[in-house]
Parts: sequence; C-alpha cells; structure tokens
Amino acid sequence: MLRRALDDSFPEDVRHHVTTLTMARTAANACFRFAPPFLATIAHGNGTDLAGIGVAVAVSELSGLLSPFNGELVERMHRRTAMALGLAGVGLGTVLAASSVNPLMFAVALVIISQSKVMFDLGLGAWTSDRVPFAQRGRVMGLTEISWALGLLIGVSTMGLVTAFSNWRTGYAVGAVGVVALSAIVARTLPADSGAHTAADRPARSPIRVADVAPMMVATFCLMGASQALFVTFGSYLEDTFGFTPATLSAMAFALGFGELFSSILSSRNADRWGKERSAAIGGALMVPAALALALGHAHLWAALPALAVAIAAFEFAVVSAMPLGTAAIAGSPARGMALMLGAGTTGRALCSITATRLYDAHGMAAPALLCAGFALCTIVAYGQMHRRRVARS
Repeated sequence: MLRRALDDSFPEDVRHHVTTLTMARTAANACFRFAPPFLATIAHGNGTDLAGIGVAVAVSELSGLLSPFNGELVERMHRRTAMALGLAGVGLGTVLAASSVNPLMFAVALVIISQSKVMFDLGLGAWTSDRVPFAQRGRVMGLTEISWALGLLIGVSTMGLVTAFSNWRTGYAVGAVGVVALSAIVARTLPADSGAHTAADRPARSPIRVADVAPMMVATFCLMGASQALFVTFGSYLEDTFGFTPATLSAMAFALGFGELFSSILSSRNADRWGKERSAAIGGALMVPAALALALGHAHLWAALPALAVAIAAFEFAVVSAMPLGTAAIAGSPARGMALMLGAGTTGRALCSITATRLYDAHGMAAPALLCAGFALCTIVAYGQMHRRRVARS
C-alpha cells in the first residue's frame, strides 16, 4: 500500500517491505503510547496516584540513557534480527505491564517496552539507511513514522475501547498479541542482510565527535521534553476538569491521531525539500503559541482541545522531520547516531515526566503547558543552529 508513495528511484526491497515494517512499528508504538492517556486509571490499579506513576514513567524514560549501548549492539546484528527481537521484547514488556501490581513492577515493564522499541527503531532506521541515500531518506522515514500517529489513532484507540469495556490490563494484553504476531511476520518475510548490506561490507565506523552530535542531542532533548509535558498530563487533565472517561479519552486519542497522521504525511512530502533542520524548527515554532493558548484557555474545553491538538500535531511534524538527522550524525554508523538521538530524547521526556506531573498536581494544566512552550522555544534555537552549521559546511 505505502509503496505507491515511493517511485522507481527507491530500491525495490524498500518499496516492497515499507508497509509491513510500518505496520510492525504501529503495533510497537501502540504499546509504548498506551500509558500516558490512561495514567490516572493505571495509577489506581497499581495502588498509587498520578505523581507516583509519573515517577515510574520517568524511570522508564531514563532507561533511554541505555540507547547508545543498544545502538552498539544493533550495529553488530543483522537488521532483521534487531527488528524481530525488538518487537518480541515489546510484547514481553506489555504482558508484564498488564500484570503489574505496584509502580516498581510497572516501571520495569515500561523499561522493557522502551528499550525493546529502541532496538526495533534502530534496526529499522539502520535498514533504511543501508539502502536509501540521505537526500531521499526523509521520504522513507516519514512514511514509516506515520506509525507513530497510527499507533495512537488505531492502536491506543482500540486498546482504550477495550479498557472502557473491560479494564486497562486487558487493553495491554490486546496490544501484546498484536506486536508479537508482527514480530513473527517480520522474522519470516524480511530477507536477511546480504551483499552490500551485510555487516562486513558496511562503511568503516567513524569515531563520535562531540561537535557533530551535541547540537542534535540538545535539540532532541528539548523537543521531546516539550511534548512529554503535555503527553503525561492531558489525560488526567481531561478527566479531572471535564469528566472524560476511558471511552471519551479513546475518542480524543483517535482525533489527535488524525492530526499526527496529517503531520507525518506533510513531513514525508516536504522535509527533504525544505530542509530537515528547518522543518523541525517550524514544528517547534508552531508548538509555542499552541502551548501558550492551552495555558491561557485551559479552563474552557472549546479553547483547550484545539490548542492541544495543534501542539501535538506540530510536535509530530518536527520529530518526523528530524529523525533522518540521527542516521547521518555518525558516518558509517546510522544506529549509533540514532541511539544518541533517542537517548537525548528520552532523557528530556524523563525530566518532564516528573516535572510536568508534579506541576499539574500543584498548579493545574497551565503550568505543564508553559513548560512545553519553554522547551519548544529552546528547540527552535537548537535546530536553527544545526541548520546554520549545515549551510556553512556545504
């Protein structure tokens, strides 16, 4: 289905497998993204409150510091093996999350889900980078990145409806079944690395230069922190302020997923042409007024929902546009570059998971929204600096 978006200038194996890999990533993202909208419900099931479960989320995000080690491992594996193992690990973590009885057990489950998804994402990014030149990479990665939106639009919405009619543990169980099934499909249908794509024939690994990766890491840290300030609070905010239920939260997730899907497609079509850093900065620039509007209008549903939707859609455009930058950060090592990018991003999310939930408990939704706006401003500056550096080198 998605192969129609790639013309004959793209390798045939990329065109043939892009749909299957996007479906697999959709399932993994659904399991990864299920918790934030339902944190209050999950907290009650684990005998704690929002701040307590926020610490569990932060611990899982801090596991992103392990991403560089994950990247070193993926560089030594077949790309297919990394993707299949990553999906299987997401399934294992999801089953553990469904079985959790306290915040510690839930945190361990989220760590397994997070790092397993990182392994899959690194394998997918490296597989793409092996086959597609950087100038065209935004197109392919933009297509696979629609899985982030579809994970919310289809995956989380479905798991949320199961939660509404049953409970959140059953919702997680449904996600586990889907991701394990797709792990088997990827293992069976994706050919093993061969020819120029084997480890022996990849370009020589380059050393990591701080000057090359630091701006990218700072930008990703700020962008992910900005988004997390909203992701970990909006579900509880809608429940507490407007009486949303698991069913209405699922409907909200479905609506937000449409905005993310639009942003992913827009990035896929334009980021290579506009410039990846510039496109990411544009997304950050749109987040700032949307977050400020949410802070000012949080008491009114008619004002808060559009502001929230724009902020999340703008984040999606920014992160999809920026993702190919990680694959080119370290010559010859796309997985290591992406791992550093993901590590910085998850550190930003960890910081804001704790900060935003505590700000929300103390001051309401206006405070996390202002936190989002502040981090988004830093994102604009960081990607602008990256763009100027790239222009100066060319």
